[in-house]
Amino acid sequence: RPESPFACDRLALTPEQRKRHFAELGPKLRSLKKSVRELPNGYEFEFSPDSTTAQLVTEWAIGERACCPFFDIDMHLEREGGSLWLRLTGREGVKQFIQADGAAWIRQSQN
Repeated sequence: RPESPFACDRLALTPEQRKRHFAELGPKLRSLKKSVRELPNGYEFEFSPDSTTAQLVTEWAIGERACCPFFDIDMHLEREGGSLWLRLTGREGVKQFIQADGAAWIRQSQN
């Protein structure tokens, strides 16, 4: 498979999907983020495992996959009611892309 460039293709989403993804889902999930873990090839973000948050994370991941097809996106629910983790990783360069384009995501919350 050819590798897509490290650029967010916002036009992969309809205007309505774009508004939902960037103006609603992204800011909402960043506000719900509990922690961030740096990985060798990306980052993972911790969320509460409640069903509402899980649905928001799933919807965001589907949109993100459309506009940033170079990400490997994993969702993991820990056993015994543990956290929900959203992992963004990929080939060499993905981590640097997240640091540049997703700085608001990797910033630790100020609470």
